[in-house]
Amino acid sequence: MHVISLTAVDFRSYSFVEINLEPGVTTFIGSNGQGKTNLVEAISYCSTLSSHRVSQDLPLVKADQPRAIVRTGVKYLDRTNWLEVEIWPTKSNKAKLNGSECKKTKEILGILQTITFSPEDLILVKGDPGERRHFLDELLVQKSSSYAGIKIDYDRVLKQRNALLKSAGPARKNNLDSILSTLDVWNDQLVNFGAQIILARHNLINELLPYVTKSYAELAPSSKVLNIFYSPNVTSENMTLQDLVIAMKEKLIERQTDELTRGLTLVGPHRDDMEITIGELPAKGYASHGESWSVALALRLASFDLLKANSPAGDPVLILDDVFAELDSARRNQLILRVKNVEQVLITAAVLEDVPKELVGNKLLVNNSKVEKL
Repeated sequence: MHVISLTAVDFRSYSFVEINLEPGVTTFIGSNGQGKTNLVEAISYCSTLSSHRVSQDLPLVKADQPRAIVRTGVKYLDRTNWLEVEIWPTKSNKAKLNGSECKKTKEILGILQTITFSPEDLILVKGDPGERRHFLDELLVQKSSSYAGIKIDYDRVLKQRNALLKSAGPARKNNLDSILSTLDVWNDQLVNFGAQIILARHNLINELLPYVTKSYAELAPSSKVLNIFYSPNVTSENMTLQDLVIAMKEKLIERQTDELTRGLTLVGPHRDDMEITIGELPAKGYASHGESWSVALALRLASFDLLKANSPAGDPVLILDDVFAELDSARRNQLILRVKNVEQVLITAAVLEDVPKELVGNKLLVNNSKVEKL
Protein backbone atom coordinates (compact mmCIF):
# COMPACT_ATOMS: atom_id res chain seq x y z
CA MET A 1 0.00 0.00 0.00
CA HIS A 2 1.22 3.50 -0.78
CA VAL A 3 -0.10 7.00 -1.37
CA ILE A 4 0.42 8.23 -4.93
CA SER A 5 -0.94 11.76 -4.52
CA LEU A 6 -2.12 14.33 -2.03
CA THR A 7 -4.31 17.35 -2.72
CA ALA A 8 -5.24 19.74 0.09
CA VAL A 9 -7.45 22.81 -0.15
CA ASP A 10 -7.65 25.30 2.74
CA PHE A 11 -6.05 22.74 5.04
CA ARG A 12 -3.99 24.31 7.83
CA SER A 13 -1.54 26.73 6.16
CA TYR A 14 -2.29 25.59 2.61
CA SER A 15 -4.72 27.38 0.30
CA PHE A 16 -3.93 24.74 -2.29
CA VAL A 17 -1.24 22.10 -2.64
CA GLU A 18 -0.92 19.07 -4.86
CA ILE A 19 1.96 16.61 -4.72
CA ASN A 20 2.72 13.23 -6.25
CA LEU A 21 4.36 10.55 -4.14
CA GLU A 22 6.17 7.29 -4.84
CA PRO A 23 6.83 4.07 -2.96
CA GLY A 24 9.89 4.01 -0.75
CA VAL A 25 11.06 6.91 1.37
CA THR A 26 10.03 10.52 0.86
CA THR A 27 11.56 13.17 3.11
CA PHE A 28 9.91 16.57 3.61
CA ILE A 29 12.56 19.11 4.60
CA GLY A 30 11.63 22.49 6.08
CA SER A 31 12.17 24.77 9.04
CA ASN A 32 9.61 24.77 11.83
CA GLY A 33 6.36 26.44 10.88
CA GLN A 34 6.79 26.02 7.11
CA GLY A 35 4.05 23.39 6.70
CA LYS A 36 5.83 20.04 6.36
CA THR A 37 3.93 18.35 9.20
CA ASN A 38 0.65 19.67 7.76
CA LEU A 39 1.21 17.51 4.68
CA VAL A 40 1.65 14.21 6.52
CA GLU A 41 -1.17 15.18 8.90
CA ALA A 42 -3.49 15.53 5.90
CA ILE A 43 -2.54 12.06 4.66
CA SER A 44 -2.99 10.54 8.11
CA TYR A 45 -6.39 12.21 8.47
CA CYS A 46 -7.69 10.22 5.49
CA SER A 47 -6.86 6.99 7.31
CA THR A 48 -8.21 7.76 10.80
CA LEU A 49 -10.51 10.80 10.34
CA SER A 50 -8.62 12.42 13.17
CA SER A 51 -5.40 14.36 13.70
CA HIS A 52 -2.36 13.16 15.63
CA ARG A 53 -1.79 16.77 16.77
CA VAL A 54 -5.18 18.13 17.89
CA SER A 55 -8.44 16.66 19.16
CA GLN A 56 -10.76 19.01 17.27
CA ASP A 57 -11.15 19.71 13.55
CA LEU A 58 -11.28 23.51 13.80
CA PRO A 59 -7.47 24.04 13.70
CA LEU A 60 -7.29 21.96 10.51
CA VAL A 61 -9.24 24.53 8.48
CA LYS A 62 -7.39 27.56 7.16
CA ALA A 63 -8.35 30.77 8.94
CA ASP A 64 -11.43 32.54 7.51
CA GLN A 65 -12.40 29.51 5.41
CA PRO A 66 -15.57 27.46 6.04
CA ARG A 67 -14.07 24.05 5.33
CA ALA A 68 -10.99 22.16 4.19
CA ILE A 69 -10.67 19.43 1.58
CA VAL A 70 -8.14 16.60 1.58
CA ARG A 71 -7.87 14.13 -1.29
CA THR A 72 -5.51 11.16 -1.52
CA GLY A 73 -4.88 8.49 -4.11
CA VAL A 74 -4.05 5.13 -2.51
CA LYS A 75 -2.59 2.27 -4.54
CA TYR A 76 -2.65 -1.36 -3.53
CA LEU A 77 -1.44 -3.91 -6.09
CA ASP A 78 -3.21 -2.96 -9.35
CA ARG A 79 -6.03 -0.95 -7.78
CA THR A 80 -6.13 2.76 -6.97
CA ASN A 81 -8.73 4.25 -4.62
CA TRP A 82 -9.40 7.95 -4.35
CA LEU A 83 -10.39 9.21 -0.91
CA GLU A 84 -11.74 12.68 -0.28
CA VAL A 85 -12.78 14.30 2.98
CA GLU A 86 -14.46 17.67 3.49
CA ILE A 87 -13.67 18.89 6.99
CA TRP A 88 -16.37 21.18 8.41
CA PRO A 89 -15.78 22.54 11.93
CA THR A 90 -19.41 23.66 12.28
CA LYS A 91 -21.22 20.61 10.89
CA SER A 92 -20.72 17.00 9.90
CA ASN A 93 -17.82 16.16 7.65
CA LYS A 94 -18.42 14.67 4.21
CA ALA A 95 -16.51 12.03 2.28
CA LYS A 96 -16.21 10.65 -1.23
CA LEU A 97 -14.82 7.33 -2.39
CA ASN A 98 -13.71 7.19 -6.02
CA GLY A 99 -15.80 10.27 -6.75
CA SER A 100 -19.03 8.98 -5.22
CA GLU A 101 -20.45 10.57 -2.09
CA CYS A 102 -20.49 8.38 1.01
CA LYS A 103 -23.52 8.28 3.27
CA LYS A 104 -21.16 8.41 6.24
CA THR A 105 -17.55 9.57 6.37
CA LYS A 106 -16.49 6.39 8.14
CA GLU A 107 -17.11 4.45 4.92
CA ILE A 108 -13.62 5.41 3.74
CA LEU A 109 -11.93 3.97 6.83
CA GLY A 110 -9.72 0.94 6.33
CA ILE A 111 -8.73 1.76 2.74
CA LEU A 112 -5.65 3.76 3.74
CA GLN A 113 -3.77 2.61 6.83
CA THR A 114 -1.11 4.82 8.38
CA ILE A 115 1.00 4.71 11.51
CA THR A 116 2.43 8.03 12.69
CA PHE A 117 5.28 8.44 15.15
CA SER A 118 5.84 12.00 16.36
CA PRO A 119 7.25 13.92 19.35
CA GLU A 120 3.70 14.18 20.69
CA ASP A 121 3.80 10.42 21.31
CA LEU A 122 5.67 10.90 24.58
CA ILE A 123 2.25 11.76 25.98
CA LEU A 124 1.34 8.07 25.60
CA VAL A 125 3.78 7.40 28.44
CA LYS A 126 3.59 10.61 30.46
CA GLY A 127 0.06 11.82 29.75
CA ASP A 128 -3.42 11.15 31.10
CA PRO A 129 -5.46 7.96 30.46
CA GLY A 130 -7.40 9.75 27.71
CA GLU A 131 -4.28 9.80 25.53
CA ARG A 132 -3.82 6.06 25.84
CA ARG A 133 -7.53 5.44 25.19
CA HIS A 134 -7.20 7.52 22.01
CA PHE A 135 -4.20 5.42 20.96
CA LEU A 136 -6.24 2.22 21.33
CA ASP A 137 -9.31 3.63 19.61
CA GLU A 138 -7.35 5.04 16.69
CA LEU A 139 -5.69 1.67 16.11
CA LEU A 140 -9.03 -0.15 16.40
CA VAL A 141 -10.59 2.16 13.81
CA GLN A 142 -7.88 1.20 11.32
CA LYS A 143 -8.02 -2.48 12.20
CA SER A 144 -11.82 -2.65 11.94
CA SER A 145 -13.74 0.25 10.40
CA SER A 146 -17.00 -0.84 12.12
CA TYR A 147 -15.46 0.16 15.46
CA ALA A 148 -15.71 3.81 14.45
CA GLY A 149 -19.52 3.63 14.40
CA ILE A 150 -19.64 1.95 17.81
CA LYS A 151 -17.37 4.61 19.31
CA ILE A 152 -19.39 7.46 17.76
CA ASP A 153 -22.62 5.97 19.13
CA TYR A 154 -21.11 5.52 22.59
CA ASP A 155 -19.86 9.11 22.70
CA ARG A 156 -23.29 10.37 21.63
CA VAL A 157 -25.07 8.38 24.34
CA LEU A 158 -22.49 9.41 26.95
CA LYS A 159 -23.00 13.08 26.10
CA GLN A 160 -26.79 12.80 26.37
CA ARG A 161 -26.61 10.80 29.58
CA ASN A 162 -24.23 13.30 31.18
CA ALA A 163 -26.59 16.13 30.21
CA LEU A 164 -29.48 14.30 31.91
CA LEU A 165 -27.46 13.62 35.06
CA LYS A 166 -26.32 17.23 35.23
CA SER A 167 -29.84 18.58 34.87
CA ALA A 168 -31.25 16.02 37.31
CA GLY A 169 -29.67 17.59 40.38
CA PRO A 170 -32.12 20.43 41.04
CA ALA A 171 -35.13 18.32 39.98
CA ARG A 172 -34.42 15.13 41.92
CA LYS A 173 -36.80 15.72 44.82
CA ASN A 174 -39.86 16.45 42.72
CA ASN A 175 -39.25 14.38 39.59
CA LEU A 176 -37.05 11.44 40.56
CA ASP A 177 -39.24 8.72 38.98
CA SER A 178 -39.25 10.46 35.61
CA ILE A 179 -35.48 11.00 35.75
CA LEU A 180 -34.79 7.36 36.58
CA SER A 181 -37.11 6.20 33.79
CA THR A 182 -35.26 8.29 31.23
CA LEU A 183 -31.95 7.22 32.68
CA ASP A 184 -32.88 3.57 32.14
CA VAL A 185 -33.28 4.22 28.41
CA TRP A 186 -29.80 5.75 28.17
CA ASN A 187 -28.37 2.99 30.39
CA ASP A 188 -29.42 0.29 27.92
CA GLN A 189 -27.66 2.06 25.06
CA LEU A 190 -24.59 2.91 27.16
CA VAL A 191 -24.21 -0.73 28.16
CA ASN A 192 -24.72 -2.00 24.61
CA PHE A 193 -22.04 0.19 23.04
CA GLY A 194 -19.80 0.31 26.10
CA ALA A 195 -19.46 -3.46 26.43
CA GLN A 196 -18.43 -3.70 22.77
CA ILE A 197 -15.73 -1.07 23.27
CA ILE A 198 -14.36 -2.75 26.39
CA LEU A 199 -14.19 -6.13 24.66
CA ALA A 200 -12.56 -4.66 21.53
CA ARG A 201 -9.88 -2.88 23.58
CA HIS A 202 -9.27 -5.98 25.70
CA ASN A 203 -8.75 -8.15 22.63
CA LEU A 204 -6.60 -5.51 20.94
CA ILE A 205 -4.16 -5.29 23.83
CA ASN A 206 -3.84 -9.08 23.91
CA GLU A 207 -3.00 -9.03 20.19
CA LEU A 208 -0.67 -6.05 20.48
CA LEU A 209 1.32 -7.23 23.52
CA PRO A 210 3.78 -9.63 21.82
CA TYR A 211 4.57 -7.02 19.16
CA VAL A 212 5.14 -4.36 21.82
CA THR A 213 7.44 -6.59 23.87
CA LYS A 214 9.45 -7.56 20.78
CA SER A 215 9.78 -3.98 19.47
CA TYR A 216 10.92 -2.64 22.83
CA ALA A 217 13.48 -5.43 23.27
CA GLU A 218 14.99 -4.47 19.90
CA LEU A 219 15.08 -0.77 20.75
CA ALA A 220 16.34 -1.20 24.31
CA PRO A 221 18.03 -4.61 24.53
CA SER A 222 19.56 -3.92 27.96
CA SER A 223 16.28 -2.78 29.51
CA LYS A 224 13.76 -4.87 31.41
CA VAL A 225 10.65 -6.27 29.69
CA LEU A 226 7.98 -3.83 28.51
CA ASN A 227 4.39 -4.86 29.19
CA ILE A 228 0.99 -3.32 28.53
CA PHE A 229 -2.15 -4.16 30.47
CA TYR A 230 -5.77 -3.17 30.00
CA SER A 231 -7.26 -1.46 33.04
CA PRO A 232 -10.99 -1.25 32.35
CA ASN A 233 -13.52 0.62 34.46
CA VAL A 234 -15.79 -2.41 34.10
CA THR A 235 -14.51 -5.96 33.98
CA SER A 236 -15.77 -9.53 34.19
CA GLU A 237 -14.15 -12.86 34.89
CA ASN A 238 -14.44 -14.25 31.36
CA MET A 239 -14.44 -10.94 29.44
CA THR A 240 -17.18 -12.06 27.07
CA LEU A 241 -19.65 -9.58 25.62
CA GLN A 242 -22.55 -11.06 27.57
CA ASP A 243 -20.65 -11.01 30.86
CA LEU A 244 -19.51 -7.42 30.28
CA VAL A 245 -23.09 -6.31 29.64
CA ILE A 246 -24.18 -7.85 32.94
CA ALA A 247 -21.20 -6.39 34.82
CA MET A 248 -21.76 -2.91 33.41
CA LYS A 249 -25.47 -2.97 34.29
CA GLU A 250 -24.63 -4.01 37.85
CA LYS A 251 -22.04 -1.29 38.24
CA LEU A 252 -24.44 1.36 36.92
CA ILE A 253 -26.93 0.36 39.61
CA GLU A 254 -24.18 0.40 42.23
CA ARG A 255 -22.99 3.90 41.25
CA GLN A 256 -26.38 5.45 40.47
CA THR A 257 -26.58 7.61 43.60
CA ASP A 258 -23.01 8.84 43.09
CA GLU A 259 -23.74 9.68 39.45
CA LEU A 260 -26.89 11.64 40.34
CA THR A 261 -25.01 13.52 43.05
CA ARG A 262 -22.07 14.39 40.81
CA GLY A 263 -24.03 14.87 37.59
CA LEU A 264 -21.57 12.69 35.70
CA THR A 265 -21.33 9.20 34.21
CA LEU A 266 -18.86 7.26 36.35
CA VAL A 267 -19.19 3.86 34.68
CA GLY A 268 -17.95 2.88 31.25
CA PRO A 269 -14.97 2.64 28.90
CA HIS A 270 -14.49 6.43 28.88
CA ARG A 271 -12.74 5.87 32.23
CA ASP A 272 -10.41 3.06 31.09
CA ASP A 273 -6.64 3.13 30.92
CA MET A 274 -3.80 1.16 29.37
CA GLU A 275 -1.10 0.51 31.95
CA ILE A 276 2.51 0.41 30.73
CA THR A 277 5.25 -1.17 32.84
CA ILE A 278 8.97 -1.69 32.44
CA GLY A 279 9.83 -4.67 34.56
CA GLU A 280 7.77 -4.27 37.72
CA LEU A 281 7.54 -0.47 37.62
CA PRO A 282 5.01 1.75 35.82
CA ALA A 283 6.58 3.61 32.91
CA LYS A 284 4.76 6.80 33.90
CA GLY A 285 6.78 8.47 36.60
CA TYR A 286 9.66 5.98 36.52
CA ALA A 287 10.87 5.76 32.91
CA SER A 288 13.74 8.03 31.93
CA HIS A 289 13.39 10.36 28.97
CA GLY A 290 15.21 7.88 26.74
CA GLU A 291 13.15 4.95 27.99
CA SER A 292 9.95 6.93 27.38
CA TRP A 293 11.02 7.51 23.77
CA SER A 294 11.66 3.79 23.36
CA VAL A 295 8.26 2.92 24.83
CA ALA A 296 6.44 5.37 22.56
CA LEU A 297 8.31 4.15 19.50
CA ALA A 298 7.70 0.50 20.47
CA LEU A 299 3.96 1.17 20.69
CA ARG A 300 3.92 2.67 17.20
CA LEU A 301 6.11 -0.01 15.62
CA ALA A 302 3.98 -2.69 17.27
CA SER A 303 0.85 -1.04 15.85
CA PHE A 304 2.48 -1.12 12.41
CA ASP A 305 3.29 -4.84 12.79
CA LEU A 306 -0.23 -5.65 13.98
CA LEU A 307 -1.92 -3.86 11.08
CA LYS A 308 0.46 -5.48 8.61
CA ALA A 309 -0.24 -8.94 10.02
CA ASN A 310 -4.01 -8.43 9.77
CA SER A 311 -4.28 -6.64 6.43
CA PRO A 312 -4.24 -8.08 2.90
CA ALA A 313 -2.92 -4.67 1.81
CA GLY A 314 0.44 -5.40 3.43
CA ASP A 315 2.47 -2.53 4.90
CA PRO A 316 0.63 0.49 6.28
CA VAL A 317 2.14 3.83 5.31
CA LEU A 318 4.66 4.76 8.01
CA ILE A 319 4.95 8.44 8.95
CA LEU A 320 7.94 9.61 11.00
CA ASP A 321 7.19 13.20 11.92
CA ASP A 322 10.26 15.13 13.08
CA VAL A 323 11.57 12.38 15.35
CA PHE A 324 15.16 11.63 14.31
CA ALA A 325 16.57 14.72 16.01
CA GLU A 326 15.15 13.40 19.29
CA LEU A 327 16.61 9.89 19.11
CA ASP A 328 20.09 8.81 20.19
CA SER A 329 22.30 6.84 17.79
CA ALA A 330 21.27 3.42 19.12
CA ARG A 331 17.56 4.09 18.72
CA ARG A 332 18.11 5.73 15.32
CA ASN A 333 19.96 2.64 14.11
CA GLN A 334 17.24 0.31 15.33
CA LEU A 335 14.59 2.44 13.66
CA ILE A 336 16.56 2.35 10.40
CA LEU A 337 16.63 -1.45 10.52
CA ARG A 338 12.90 -1.62 11.15
CA VAL A 339 11.70 0.76 8.45
CA LYS A 340 14.17 0.60 5.56
CA ASN A 341 12.14 -2.08 3.73
CA VAL A 342 8.67 -0.65 4.42
CA GLU A 343 6.70 -0.05 1.22
CA GLN A 344 6.25 3.68 1.89
CA VAL A 345 7.81 5.87 4.58
CA LEU A 346 7.09 9.59 4.88
CA ILE A 347 9.61 11.54 6.96
CA THR A 348 9.63 15.17 8.07
CA ALA A 349 12.75 16.94 9.32
CA ALA A 350 13.93 20.49 9.90
CA VAL A 351 17.27 19.84 8.19
CA LEU A 352 18.43 17.03 5.95
CA GLU A 353 21.28 16.20 8.35
CA ASP A 354 18.72 15.00 10.92
CA VAL A 355 17.70 12.13 8.64
CA PRO A 356 19.92 9.03 8.46
CA LYS A 357 21.52 8.71 5.03
CA GLU A 358 19.93 5.28 4.59
CA LEU A 359 16.46 6.86 4.76
CA VAL A 360 16.68 10.10 2.81
CA GLY A 361 15.02 8.80 -0.38
CA ASN A 362 13.08 11.33 -2.43
CA LYS A 363 13.49 14.86 -1.08
CA LEU A 364 10.85 17.60 -1.05
CA LEU A 365 11.57 21.10 0.21
CA VAL A 366 8.73 22.79 2.11
CA ASN A 367 9.00 26.55 2.48
CA ASN A 368 6.16 28.91 3.40
CA SER A 369 3.56 26.25 2.48
CA LYS A 370 5.07 25.67 -0.95
CA VAL A 371 6.54 22.33 -1.98
CA GLU A 372 9.26 21.71 -4.53
CA LYS A 373 11.51 18.79 -5.36
CA LEU A 374 15.14 18.89 -4.27
